[in-house]
Amino acid sequence: MKKTFFVKNFLSYASITLIALLLAGMAFFHQVNRYSINEKQAQLKQVAINAAEQTAGVLENYNTEYDKMYQLVLLFMAKDSNVSILVTDTAGAGLVQADGDSVDRATDITVPAAVLHRVDAEGYYSEVGTLGGALGESSYVVGARAVGPNGDVSAFVFVSASGAAVTGMLRHVMRTFVVIVSITLVGILLMAYVTSSRITRPLKTMSNAAKAFAQGDFSVRVPVDNECDEIDELSLAFNNMAGSLEQLEELTRGFIGNVSHEFKTPMTTIGGFVDGMLDGTIPAGQHDKYLHIISEEVHRLSRMVVRMLDAAKIQSGELLLAPAPFDFSEMASQIILSFEQKLDAKRVEVEVEFADQLIVMGDRDHVFRAVYNLIDNAVKFVDEGGSLRLHAAQDGAMCAFSVANTGGGISADDLPHIFDRFYKADHSRSRDRTGAGLGLYIVKNIINLHGGDISVRSDGGETEFSFTLPLAQPKKSRDKEGDDLTKRS
Repeated sequence: MKKTFFVKNFLSYASITLIALLLAGMAFFHQVNRYSINEKQAQLKQVAINAAEQTAGVLENYNTEYDKMYQLVLLFMAKDSNVSILVTDTAGAGLVQADGDSVDRATDITVPAAVLHRVDAEGYYSEVGTLGGALGESSYVVGARAVGPNGDVSAFVFVSASGAAVTGMLRHVMRTFVVIVSITLVGILLMAYVTSSRITRPLKTMSNAAKAFAQGDFSVRVPVDNECDEIDELSLAFNNMAGSLEQLEELTRGFIGNVSHEFKTPMTTIGGFVDGMLDGTIPAGQHDKYLHIISEEVHRLSRMVVRMLDAAKIQSGELLLAPAPFDFSEMASQIILSFEQKLDAKRVEVEVEFADQLIVMGDRDHVFRAVYNLIDNAVKFVDEGGSLRLHAAQDGAMCAFSVANTGGGISADDLPHIFDRFYKADHSRSRDRTGAGLGLYIVKNIINLHGGDISVRSDGGETEFSFTLPLAQPKKSRDKEGDDLTKRS
């Protein structure tokens, strides 16, 4: 089954915490176990040494009174340390055995010779076992020698403690540890629950916002004060995306409305004139006049379709260029001459300043369309009796072109979006009733594909579009490069 991000995050916290506590518990138990064994063996060794000294003294000056006192001392030592003390002779035969309850003769106990030999050789003996079968259960055992004044071994002393005495303390420690770990684990899990909730809350908000987007509501935004830099960055990026989607939705709706209007008007005109010629409403002598109007409307529809196809190619990266050297000044002069009648009709004062022989490297057809579009806009929006200024000159390795016109201008709010796809600043350029907001978008992309830049300014009643294109290298340089390529090949 799929789990929510909250559950996965919570389980991750819980698993990491549990594993960490288990590892810490294992290390802690290991250390406590080693410490307990070492401490117990040190205690048994000290008791064995004390008991051996007492045994050596009694055997040196043995009498009945000393024997009774000796047994009481062994009993006290065994009870005080919670151990069992076994005293044997040098042959391993049991003499006395004392534990926490009583002290008795141990004639039925015999310690193996191998154990005695080890104690005698090393002076000390320790093991976890049954002392060669002398003890009834596995115990912690320490042995020592009772050495007389002349250095001879007079007896052996073995002190033992059952494993339960050590494991009992370990169980107590572990119970305490488990209680502490349980309380800690509950607290950490509560903190993990709260943390996971705080982390997943903005994600849940984004999920709900995305569902709202799917239903067409792009006004939803997510908070950016989540006290987490990464989540805040994600929220901010999400809100920016929402803003872009909202703007694109508005532009798309406007585009659909514009396209519908622009297609409907010429199609209505064409249909009306054709019907009029067919039913005789339009006399035969006026057919040529209306056929010319129909032709213009068809060309207008064709241009709109071409622009939309170009916009689609640009968006998909399929707009291909065929760069070659051409004279930019000659091309721009040809374009401005094609607007002569419109400029005369508006009584526009035109100022043209083109440098001679501006040979640029580019796709002439696409550059032609870009320049034509900019000049067409300038002629369309120049005021009656206004001025139009065109300039083209070399700027380093680039050709710099600008076209400026007087008129209503473009508002500051529209300037950042003037090159956006489907954008039409109808409220500032109310005369722009033809087009679908694709012209400047296409122009910008054509210039950028050639490696140039385009910009716009509008102030003081004047609007100016400027762009740059790379100049072609001189012919000698191109020939030299061709020779170099031939030599290398």
